[in-house]
Amino acid sequence: MALAPTFRPATLGDAADLAILIDIAGNGLANRIWLDKAGPGHSAVEVGRQLVRSDDGEDSFRNATIVMMGTEIAGGIIGGLPEDLYDLSRVEEKPAIFRPVARLAVRAVGTWYVDVIENFPEFRGQGLGRQMLEHVATKAREVGAPSSTLVVGSWNEGAARLYARCGYRPTAREPVTLPEGFPYSGEWVLMTRPLT
Repeated sequence: MALAPTFRPATLGDAADLAILIDIAGNGLANRIWLDKAGPGHSAVEVGRQLVRSDDGEDSFRNATIVMMGTEIAGGIIGGLPEDLYDLSRVEEKPAIFRPVARLAVRAVGTWYVDVIENFPEFRGQGLGRQMLEHVATKAREVGAPSSTLVVGSWNEGAARLYARCGYRPTAREPVTLPEGFPYSGEWVLMTRPLT
């Protein structure tokens, strides 16, 4: 019999796992940003871990939910109302890679916005993504949001299909600005799931 996932608020002790999940969700883009911030001789993951350990900012552990399968961390969700996650007046100061995503988040004001949703590879193919998205819907209803939103890269067809099966529909797009040599191209797509 398969285990059912449980959901709990993240703690400081989850920072390393959340940093890894952020990087997986972003197809390695976060690691590139963190590596530039780390500088020579320092760890990109440690920069990400410190970012998650902060009390504020969209990737703070305070905005995160940990998904457990038994005693193992299987995944994580980071999200909330965009107006609470982001300093909306400073979107254009974001790194160029993530600026289009932040612009889409601004368009999602008033919704429960998923900044990160990811699970570790060993937990894929078990229906966990659908259950995580149902948890997102619950979080949105708890704060009275009329819908939940998320952003997906147009190249991530598997994730986009999952989101569509769970009721999300494309509502806005921004061109992708990726580093030279990055293996993807396309658009960032804001998807919305009405909850009313």
